[in-house]
Amino acid sequence: MARHSRNDQAGIDLPKAKIDRESLGQVLELFRYLRPYRVRFGLALLALFSSNLLSLAFPFLAGTLIDAAARPGADIDRTALQLVAILGLQSTFLYFHARSFATVGQRSMVDLRRDTYARLISLPMDFFSRRRVGELASRLSADLTQIEDTLIALLPQFLRQLTLLAGGIVLIAFTSLKLTAIMLASLPALTVVAVVFGRRTRKLAREAQDRLADTATTVEETLQGIVNVKAFANESYELHRYHNGLLRFLEATLRGARLRAAFVAFIVFALFGSIVLVLWSGARLLQQGGITFGELTRFILYTTFVAGAMGQFADLYSQLQKAVGSTQRVRELLRETGEIDVRLDPASGPELPRLRGEVRFEQVHFTYPSRPGVEVLKGVNIHAAPGRKIAIVGPSGAGKSTLLSLLMRLYDPSSGRLLIDGQDAREYPLSALRAQMSLVPQEVLLFGGSIAENIAYGKPGAGAAEIEQAARLANAHDFIQAFPEGYQTPVGDRGIKLSGGQRQRIAIARAILRDPAILILDEATSSLDSGSERLIQEALEKLMRGRTSFIIAHRFATIREADRIVVVEDGRIVEDGTHEELDAIEGGVYRRLAALQFNTLARPGVEARNGDQDRTE
Repeated sequence: MARHSRNDQAGIDLPKAKIDRESLGQVLELFRYLRPYRVRFGLALLALFSSNLLSLAFPFLAGTLIDAAARPGADIDRTALQLVAILGLQSTFLYFHARSFATVGQRSMVDLRRDTYARLISLPMDFFSRRRVGELASRLSADLTQIEDTLIALLPQFLRQLTLLAGGIVLIAFTSLKLTAIMLASLPALTVVAVVFGRRTRKLAREAQDRLADTATTVEETLQGIVNVKAFANESYELHRYHNGLLRFLEATLRGARLRAAFVAFIVFALFGSIVLVLWSGARLLQQGGITFGELTRFILYTTFVAGAMGQFADLYSQLQKAVGSTQRVRELLRETGEIDVRLDPASGPELPRLRGEVRFEQVHFTYPSRPGVEVLKGVNIHAAPGRKIAIVGPSGAGKSTLLSLLMRLYDPSSGRLLIDGQDAREYPLSALRAQMSLVPQEVLLFGGSIAENIAYGKPGAGAAEIEQAARLANAHDFIQAFPEGYQTPVGDRGIKLSGGQRQRIAIARAILRDPAILILDEATSSLDSGSERLIQEALEKLMRGRTSFIIAHRFATIREADRIVVVEDGRIVEDGTHEELDAIEGGVYRRLAALQFNTLARPGVEARNGDQDRTE
């Protein structure tokens, strides 16, 4: 659909009929979510059509009643009772089809929301690097709400009005062909105007949804960075930014409202003008004896049905165009290619035997898809034997975190290979492979549940004893028990109720509970005070024992005991060895970085290790 938008902007006039078919097809494509409930949906349709047929019978009996009143001795009571019975039966059908459509629609929306969310969380990291969180949240809220209105309200209304329109025209024709021809003369003009208005309405509806998504993005970013907002006293700036977004949304919405109002006003004028013309023609026929009072009454009522249905079609068509804008955005998301072998059902997918943990990067080159002109890794070769501790150091932007992202297969190498236990990492089922890895990041994100739930995130379904044991190993048990609610203490949004060091220790406990074959520590002790760091370092040493561990750390005290230290600079491995080997290289990158950290550049003869033992910050 993006192709069509570009063509429109370039001034290419696409055929209206094609656009209308595509618009209808986009909405109908989502109706496949009704398929699991087709039996109840079919019964709802049957009740809907039955209700409409009874509605169409009402004007016929009303005309019969009026004609009967003009004939002495006619049984008008029986006709009146028939009208009451029809109204009662029609109300019953109306209740059943309204309830059934609501049930089917809501269940279908649950399925659609689930599938949209499932596709969203299974998309590769490259997708998220090109999108803003607020925009994606808007698709799951505003866009799906618009589609929900389409499935639950628009569809049954469309079918109801279509039945009334078709049935009314047929019955009008039986009453008077001449009056029917007069009434239908306005349809071609109305159809052309509806198509023209509809195209413009659809464009404005999508623009309004995009503007609303922008405001959602602003809210998301502001709340995520609320500490920075307050620290810089930028509440007024953020309010101004949000208000400007709302004004842009308001402008697009009001333009759409003005267009829809003009469309509805035109339709009302045209329809009621047609009714006036029909009434005038009918009055003349009545004067000439061409029809009876009952037939005229019947015709007027049927004309009202047809006019009402056509008026509803104008509004329904406008709503349909709004739904198309939302449908396009959701369909774009559902059609994105997700990661292969991502397991969304814990009970599905293959399980891997316990990995030994051998990792090998062979001539790995990597370029982020969002930055195709910048090569981040340039022919990297690293070999980690099972159970070894590999530290990765280097200046900021050297490519350290990118290596770990490739190891977790958040991205795949642009060229070269990543081997795990001698097998290309791409040959493993993705979820099963990641299930044997554990990450402790520098910036810990906790979910808005309890402390126990956040620790158990490393092993869903873990028991209380396992959770407590992991917390003890991570030196988190004491501060958790100090809370009145203990392990059931809510952590707040993104863990805001806990300090940075507490969040870090919960993340470490989460990794311990997972019992991974490959452990990834990205500045795992960066937020800890000196006392906690010593205890956590001991816990990490126990955790790393027998596991292949990759450690990124700027504190050289935390990596000097690593089996190997890999020095990365400008995307290349420039040095590789133990702490003692690298520290002995005159003018080496490792030694220079150590000297910078310990502030000994001015005294090159002083061994970096002398300050290493006491450095905690």
